[in-house]
Amino acid sequence: MHIMEGYLPAIWCIVWFVVSIPVVAYGVYKLNKLVKEERGILPVLAVAGAFIFVLSSLKMPSVTGSCSHPTGTGIGAIIFGPAITAVLSTIVLIYQALFLAHGGLTTLGANVFSMGIVGPIVSYLIYKAGMKGKLNFYLVVFLAATLGDWATYIVTSTELALAFPAGNILTFGGFFSSFSKFVAIFAITQIPLAIVEGAVSALLFKYIIQAKSDLLVEMKVIGEPLVRKLRGLSA
Repeated sequence: MHIMEGYLPAIWCIVWFVVSIPVVAYGVYKLNKLVKEERGILPVLAVAGAFIFVLSSLKMPSVTGSCSHPTGTGIGAIIFGPAITAVLSTIVLIYQALFLAHGGLTTLGANVFSMGIVGPIVSYLIYKAGMKGKLNFYLVVFLAATLGDWATYIVTSTELALAFPAGNILTFGGFFSSFSKFVAIFAITQIPLAIVEGAVSALLFKYIIQAKSDLLVEMKVIGEPLVRKLRGLSA
């Protein structure tokens, strides 16, 4: 997913920075407020950030100028919401760009928008819809992480197609032709990777419920009756 340094034209680098900065700034505000109100959330915050870092570092070659890998943002989106997850993703992306030659600083805005903003928003909405529909909890987590991952790659394909439309002419036909090629190539690796990410996310959430269920209840991520059910406790 990470678009490499120097690959996007300058105008698109600017566009994605302009779009991403307000969301990340709002996320910083929400994160500061959350930490001041509940210091006990720091270990869970660290786990969510580490999960994003580890999974998004497992890169595989893909479309020219990019790569395929899990994103790991679903857990953060479910627990903290999309805005704070955007901050965690930005920190991870900056570190990877500076020290792992993974992604880039000029393409940071585009990478934050796809992995740190759109993906988490989709995961968050899927989770809320699944919980409202009273689906199996771990199935909901699986779907949220998986579909959030796929959304990230659809957006990355969109970013690449906008920057490099077929024939270098930004028309619907040129854009769609490039988009279909980018998304088809990504799909080869990303469909199975996202499914694995969904399964791993569900397993990690099972651990978090066992270790920090009180914080999840306090943050209204999950209700106390469901926690007791998932932990196998009597009412």
